[in-house]
Amino acid sequence: MNQTSGTPHSTVNFDEETPHILVVDDDRRIRELLKKYLSDNGYRVSTAEHAAEARQRLESLAFDLLVLDVMMPGENGLDLTRSLRETSTVPILLLTARAETEHRIDGLERGADDYLAKPFEPRELLLRISTILRRTAPEKIDAGLVRLGPCRFDRERGELWRDDTLIRLTDREVQLLQLFSARKNEILSRTLLLSDDASTERAIDVQINRLRRKIENDPKNPIYLQTVRGLGYVLKPD
Repeated sequence: MNQTSGTPHSTVNFDEETPHILVVDDDRRIRELLKKYLSDNGYRVSTAEHAAEARQRLESLAFDLLVLDVMMPGENGLDLTRSLRETSTVPILLLTARAETEHRIDGLERGADDYLAKPFEPRELLLRISTILRRTAPEKIDAGLVRLGPCRFDRERGELWRDDTLIRLTDREVQLLQLFSARKNEILSRTLLLSDDASTERAIDVQINRLRRKIENDPKNPIYLQTVRGLGYVLKPD
């Protein structure tokens, strides 16, 4: 990261709508520089030293973007990108000291959204992050209706309708549907779905089964809220 560029100042007001970025780099100095710079420019930032720690973060938190170093010991950034793409659509920006065309192509083929060579200008990093988040926002943040066959879920109102009938939902069921619909077609682990009202993974399974009875025509053979064995659950709307 080139430190010659100044850091534009902005007032930071972190809330649940503020994009959350995970920075993964084995170089502590770079991690801290990126965390400070991105935080100063209005993003929530978490960090991880290596792929294993990144996986732990992803199990318990939802991120809007990963800034991922390619050259890490153990599982490198390219392998982690390919692995994550099997279960996740979270945007990934790769950082690398190797700028050859074949390496950029390799990263993009494994599922990265963009590729930035070191050293880089911090403002270019901001522009690339902003572009990725703007491009992916319509899929990640959909304020409209989520359609599930004869049912439709209004995310803003927290209402579930089957045709013209309003289906009663508990507060927890509204919370689950809002989380699933914000990350539709993405596998969510039981750990991620835990809340103060559901302190065990078994409780999550019970709540999912109850929710299926309200949105599925055949709850025993779900079409929309599916189980991914060993990983968690995924919402697949129309």
